[in-house]
Order: sequence, then structure tokens, then C-alpha cells
Amino acid sequence: MNLDTIHHIAIICSDREKAIAFYVHALGFEIIRENYRAARDDWKIDLRVDGNTEIELFIMRGHPVRVTNPEAYGLRHIAFKVKSVADTVSELREKGIVCEQIRMDAYTGKAMTFFRDPDGLPIEIHE
Repeated sequence: MNLDTIHHIAIICSDREKAIAFYVHALGFEIIRENYRAARDDWKIDLRVDGNTEIELFIMRGHPVRVTNPEAYGLRHIAFKVKSVADTVSELREKGIVCEQIRMDAYTGKAMTFFRDPDGLPIEIHE
């Protein structure tokens, strides 16, 4: 078996406009395809992360909010590698995105921090 790359990460969002504003306009991911699914009354928006990985946004109404902060079984958070956490935090703050204080990862010795998407999903950036 060879599970060598992640194909996609699926995220359920509550608001299409807020999700696009955050993931496309603020974070800079490119929309690959956008489909309204009438049978489900939802949107599925595929975003390009890199040459291998996509983010699937499912825009759905009526789902429960995130239960805990962030300690629940299942997906804890998503993390993106960046060249400079400090520079990325500056860019995010210029776009009105609140970031936690930058800290050093105790295991890697690299700078890292978190911010949240419009529905509260924790997103990490890590050098």
C-alpha cells in the first residue's frame, strides 16, 4: 500500500460568501470548481492548495457548531507549512484575521500559531 499524498481535506461551512471571502480572498486558494447540488440543497466548492492537495468546502445549513475548542474526536485542525510565520501573521492581520500569539513548537523547534475560519475551525501555520 502506498498512501503517499493527501488528495483533499473536506470542511463543512455554514455560509458560502463568508467561506469564499476567507478561503479564496483572504487565504488565496484558487477555486477549481463550484457546484450547487440541488438534491442536497448545498454547495461543494473545490479549492487548489498545491499540485496534489485540494480543500473541499461543503456549504450546508443546519449543522451543529464545533463542539469543543478543539479537543473532540476526529479532525483536530489543519496545518499549512509557511516560510515565515511572522510574515504570514502580519498578512493575515492586515486582512482582519485574528491570530494567536506566535510560539515555538516544543517538538520541532519551529515557529507556529493558530487562527480560525468563519465557523471556528482551527487552522495552524507552521514553519
